[in-house]
Amino acid sequence: MTRGEFDALCAARPGAVRSGPGELDSWKIGGKMFACWGDGEARATNTDTVVVATPDRETAEMLVEAGAAHWPPYFRGAWVGLTLDGLDPEEARHRIAVSYGRVRAGLTKRAQAELPPMEEI
Repeated sequence: MTRGEFDALCAARPGAVRSGPGELDSWKIGGKMFACWGDGEARATNTDTVVVATPDRETAEMLVEAGAAHWPPYFRGAWVGLTLDGLDPEEARHRIAVSYGRVRAGLTKRAQAELPPMEEI
């Protein structure tokens, strides 16, 4: 999977906005990040890596233990890093949908009401 393909999947989420110049290279919903580009491992190995939220810490641990993700520096809890090289497009679509849904659900009711309707994950 390429970075452009991953960005296109993020852009397809209702109300998703790419961060502006001078900000962390990320995708946001209601001003809150649901996908972030790069981490320490990416710089060390020169690979494209993106960080996304999982539903909970247990899911994050399972993904890391299975080798499908890694623990990204500077992120805690249920956030994991995904390496784009070899990432299945359907898996990427699912990880984006879950991260987006989790972050969107954490917005205030007022902020959620101002966003376009969300389709099912």
